Amino acid sequence: MKRNLRLKAILLLGLLAGLVFLVNPPSEKIVLGLDLQGGIHLVLRVETDDAVRVMTDETAELLAERLDNEAIDFSDVRVDAFGALTIEDLDDDRLGEVRDIVAFSWPEWDLQTAGGDDWSFRLRAAEEVVLRDQTVVQAMETIRRRVDELGVAEPVITTHGVTGDQILVQLPGYEDVERAKEIIQATAQLELRLVQGGPVLDETLLPPLNSSLQNLTTVLPTGATAWYQVNRVASITGRDLRNARQGIDFQTNTPNVEFSLHADGASRMRDFTGANVGRQMAIVLDGEVVSAPVIQSAIYDQGQITGNFTVQEALDLALVLRAGALPASLEYQEQRTVGPSLGADSIRSGITASLAGLAGVLLFIIFYYRLSGINAVVALLMNLLILMGAMAYFAATLTLPGIAGVILTIGLGVDANVLIFERIKEEMRAGKPPRTAISVGFSRVFLTIVDANMTSLVAAAILFQFGTGPVQGFAVTLSIGLISNVFTAMFVSRFLFDWVLGSRRQVAALSI
Repeated sequence: MKRNLRLKAILLLGLLAGLVFLVNPPSEKIVLGLDLQGGIHLVLRVETDDAVRVMTDETAELLAERLDNEAIDFSDVRVDAFGALTIEDLDDDRLGEVRDIVAFSWPEWDLQTAGGDDWSFRLRAAEEVVLRDQTVVQAMETIRRRVDELGVAEPVITTHGVTGDQILVQLPGYEDVERAKEIIQATAQLELRLVQGGPVLDETLLPPLNSSLQNLTTVLPTGATAWYQVNRVASITGRDLRNARQGIDFQTNTPNVEFSLHADGASRMRDFTGANVGRQMAIVLDGEVVSAPVIQSAIYDQGQITGNFTVQEALDLALVLRAGALPASLEYQEQRTVGPSLGADSIRSGITASLAGLAGVLLFIIFYYRLSGINAVVALLMNLLILMGAMAYFAATLTLPGIAGVILTIGLGVDANVLIFERIKEEMRAGKPPRTAISVGFSRVFLTIVDANMTSLVAAAILFQFGTGPVQGFAVTLSIGLISNVFTAMFVSRFLFDWVLGSRRQVAALSI
């Protein structure tokens, strides 16, 4: 018996030392949420129509190019709506070949007759839903990479609302709202395209192109000052980037952005620039021509973007290019800023409430259960220490509702001890000696305590699954508190009874 008690004492002391190490110092080990440390709260909506539109335009261009390469006669591939194309005047004699091409290269599209020699080419509804969902997921990943570049610790980036196209972004401890919004919202779609005409001050002054090039080009602005006619399909895009960083253009001594390409992109860059020496290459960012240098010789895997950048603008552009382009534009739906002073007030109020609740519970438990109440006090304090240690170990974020979860844990911890103590008192009233009453009391309430905490744990799991932000913070602290509550009530509290009474040969009465 004494050997078992010593072993349990060693295990508890080891656990206690480990918990103290995990929690100390609290200011560094406990991660505070937005409402406690201050920061930025944003809700954004992903314009998923953009992704469907881009896919529709790209499919129209690629399909027309494929039909040309196969020498299949048609007059045009017309975009009717998002996910809807019409192939005009298609050669019916080659219809079987067209179906094979579609089945192999565009299996997510349906080819159906539209009357006469026209054929409808539509994106399937289920595939459109998948595309929109993937767009939101990709937007979240891009935002997460950009926020990581900003150096924000423990950001919250998750879906929001019931429409499926909203994203919640919380940046604890970050105060520069405008810079955060600009970096998060920047589309940052980089493209390198061959220039066919320009620059001109008015797009109507662009020289006419022959019919073979007319459908393969588009007109893009340089701000509001000039226009270029460029190839519709980009030769190199931001997906080919390996890295981007802020640099200096030594010819003008102004900031620029230097970039490098992956092996596949570098190979295509070499072929593209080698075949077009002496012609202009437009560097297009988010649909605007930033610069259009003349290709002097074949370029392999390095390039630079020049413009009227400040150092900060060049740094931010390099940041969003490294993080990748957003698959669709974003619209801000909600914005809140929590100041650090408000967060400090919340911490102070939360700690005051927790201490007041703890003090009230401890005084009552000692008054009502006498010396046995001290047992409950030690178990309760151990419960709170386990809760804080677990949050520090898993880097869980402590929010203001999380503090409410801590206060609720105090009440639930006492509830378990009340069940145990009342059962012990019943057994003693039935004539059992104290040691037997303690043993029977603990064994008979075990299932009751587990059942009560399991039902609460299920509710906490549902809150965590379907809640967001602060609600999840409450669910996390409550879940950890419930699990530690069972441990402290059944193991720590029982150990304390055995340790105190184990040194006595006879126990005539129990202060309870």
